[in-house]
Amino acid sequence: MSIQILPGLFLEEDELKVTYILASGPGGQNVNKVATAAQLRFDAARSPALSDRIRTRLIELAGSRATQNGEIIITGRRFRTQQRNREDTIERLAELIRKAAHRPTFRVATRPGKAARQRRLDGKSHRAGIKRNRKVRLDD
Repeated sequence: MSIQILPGLFLEEDELKVTYILASGPGGQNVNKVATAAQLRFDAARSPALSDRIRTRLIELAGSRATQNGEIIITGRRFRTQQRNREDTIERLAELIRKAAHRPTFRVATRPGKAARQRRLDGKSHRAGIKRNRKVRLDD
């Protein structure tokens, strides 16, 4: 079974390792007995589905969730059931990969035009005039 991240980009289920751990939060007395939090491990460094560009950006975006080996660890404990937490972690990984696959647009730095500079200076002098008129003048 494969998970579609983007058109043309699929992750195989066997690349994802999901384990269950004890979770804090809602669940009442059951929280101490049942391991409902899902911990997803994805080896991004060795995944055949990712291109080199996406792989490096993904590890960079993951930040503290990435290990030295290039493995990404995502923990989900928002919900009370294992299944919902598992789906949540997979969706969060997919969103992270989508963000890594997006190419940021290249911005060319431009200078403000002459009219824009003049409007800025006019606005500054207008404010200065307002503040100058607020001063109390003492006539001798």
